[in-house]
Amino acid sequence: MTSDLQREIEYHEKLYSGFAQSHFAKPAVRALREHMVRRILKLTGAGKTSRVLSLGCGIGDTELLLAPHVGELTGLDLSPSAIRQARLDSEGVDNLQFIEGTLESAQIGPRSFDVVMAIFFLHHLPDTVPELASQIATILKPGGVFYSLDPSRYRLSGAIGELLIPKLMARYQSPNERQLAPGSTAEHFRKAGLEARFEYYDFISTPLAGLFPGWRLGYRATRAMDEALVRTPLLNRASSNFEVVARKR
Repeated sequence: MTSDLQREIEYHEKLYSGFAQSHFAKPAVRALREHMVRRILKLTGAGKTSRVLSLGCGIGDTELLLAPHVGELTGLDLSPSAIRQARLDSEGVDNLQFIEGTLESAQIGPRSFDVVMAIFFLHHLPDTVPELASQIATILKPGGVFYSLDPSRYRLSGAIGELLIPKLMARYQSPNERQLAPGSTAEHFRKAGLEARFEYYDFISTPLAGLFPGWRLGYRATRAMDEALVRTPLLNRASSNFEVVARKR
């Protein structure tokens, strides 16, 4: 195991040993997760017969919200404590399973899934995104869709946060993560043979949910603002997060 990977696992073991469970359950964060699920369903076309794979699923809070809308859902994560919590929380949900490991150790075969999703995952492995894109192209069924959501390298909120609240920003960042450029990230999936594009996701709402996780009304208000901001030419390039949607022909 590489030292970088070991540091990532150690960071997430700490994150998922108490903090994540309480943080993700708070109203604004749950509202954010609900919005993510609506976006995933809209942009991927996932439905009641879809087989879905979630990479870097963590404790499975998004997956629990998505499971009622799809056929089967598998969550995959390297963190033992995250998978233990996810399995505990999903007891009784028949179409949802969680696996500790990687794509290789899970032995996922070609053309296995209609949808592969990765929520705040790609920026933890920026140097290996091209390799992952090729793996995803293999495991998607024809017509299948990949969806990801990650921080943008050009986000205005990140620059302001590093200036005003660097210690709080560091709390939400693992040792090796890096923000990604939307265009070049989508390009990795195009080079893997997928039809890929990116879309801007938000400016204020996700950072606000992190800073004030109990303020659901504040999240909803800023989410409404974001819907306009991400459609504003030039300004949207400073968005906080971006989505990649890539379809297999």
